[in-house]
Amino acid sequence: QVQLVESGGGLVQPGGSLRLSCAASGFPFSWYDMNWYRQAAGKERELVAAISSAGGSTNYADSVKGRFTISRDNAKNTVYLQMNSLKPEDTAVYYCNVVWRSNRYWGQGTQVTVSS
Repeated sequence: QVQLVESGGGLVQPGGSLRLSCAASGFPFSWYDMNWYRQAAGKERELVAAISSAGGSTNYADSVKGRFTISRDNAKNTVYLQMNSLKPEDTAVYYCNVVWRSNRYWGQGTQVTVSS
């Protein structure tokens, strides 16, 4: 079955950096676009970044443009989210996502907390 396992979250000071990873299995990873979402306490889940199957096309939410970078390694079935210049408003649970065979799959999420 499809599995998405996020890692790399934690507590970081404002201005710091984190790199999230999402290890995928159970579907042909290199054929599918991948997404990172986040959900802050009391808010709707929002799309943060997306990457095409071959990695040649990326899209970002306006709030993270210029600070976050999504990438993927199809040989390792892994998608990454490099987060720089973190702000307190980036605090959220971050989820990896794929839509495969018309079903939307999520990982368990990884908590990112930006605080001094």
